[in-house]
Amino acid sequence: MKLQLVLGSLAAAMLLSACGEGQPDAPAIAPTEVAAVQTPPPDYPAELACTGVGGKSVLKVVIGPEGSPTDVSLVTSSGNSQLDDSAAARVREWKFKAATRNGQPVPTTIQVPVSFNPPDPKPDECFAIEERVRRGG
Repeated sequence: MKLQLVLGSLAAAMLLSACGEGQPDAPAIAPTEVAAVQTPPPDYPAELACTGVGGKSVLKVVIGPEGSPTDVSLVTSSGNSQLDDSAAARVREWKFKAATRNGQPVPTTIQVPVSFNPPDPKPDECFAIEERVRRGG
């Protein structure tokens, strides 16, 4: 009877140890999301800012494994092509920390809103611009 108990326990131990076969010994590496590193604002043309032209451009940005934008396209226009172009040009220069999967950097697509809000109060340079526009130049 003791021998049967020992053999039964040994068989159970072997079956349980076999359950872990094929499993990696190393723990899985948690994924990380893309993170902004350098995102300077776009140029806001003074003539547009001073005359109250603003809006929000929404861009689709593909971040490559090296952390730089590899593709930038317009999803929603601000209503002004100069603002949209300025936003896209600056975002192409931004730097990111790439997302990772299993410890390896991977391309990631994000949407980036870029807002242009006319200054309030207006800077002094606006008065000269407004006067030049008023005079037709």
